Amino acid sequence: MASLSVATILSRLSILGFASKSSLNPLLISPNSSRIERLNRLRSFSMASSPKESPANNPGLHATPDDATKGYIMQQTMYRIKDPKVSLDFYSRVLGMSLLKRLDFPEMKFSLYFMGYEDTVSAPESSVDRTVWTFGRKATIELTHNWGTESDPEFKGYHNGNSDPRGFGHIGITVDDTIKACERFERLGVEFVKKPDDGKMKGIAFIKDPDGYWIEIFDLKTIGKVTSEAA
Repeated sequence: MASLSVATILSRLSILGFASKSSLNPLLISPNSSRIERLNRLRSFSMASSPKESPANNPGLHATPDDATKGYIMQQTMYRIKDPKVSLDFYSRVLGMSLLKRLDFPEMKFSLYFMGYEDTVSAPESSVDRTVWTFGRKATIELTHNWGTESDPEFKGYHNGNSDPRGFGHIGITVDDTIKACERFERLGVEFVKKPDDGKMKGIAFIKDPDGYWIEIFDLKTIGKVTSEAA
């Protein structure tokens, strides 16, 4: 059978009443359509014909990183904390992270605590080498403590980014089972922003750390289903 052109197929489908040409082909748009409708139609066609993550669907995205960036990694997210004793307990006991490295700066009166999901048995014994090792780990949390805030009655805490003016949102933690993890968090007295069964996005949760920063909780068994319509 001779191959048919796209235009011929669209025309025949239209004649049979399956759909109009313009609904089948986003490039055939009524001149009466608004500019926004035309742009949305073209955008939908582009996304349908190539992966959503491709540069064609994400203006400004470069598909091939510059060779100069090949050694770059996402290494840390920094939080300012009020009380290291409380925060270290939360991130180690509640979330299961380890303290990878602590750095103290007496002259500037602050300390840094690097937390992460790493086996510290493999960390070097040398203090300096351990610092270098820590800065080579991916996705760590840098807890910054300005000395004195833990006992200052006038200190009112830090902005978590989720109230006006909004900015920073949250970090995310992958767990084995969201429901079981949240049941444990509840037993431990963790404050929830959203429980797994709350809201429209079932299966994910948000909790707060001691300073009020939000943490998203999800598992690999359900995250695909929860986000399927957006994928």
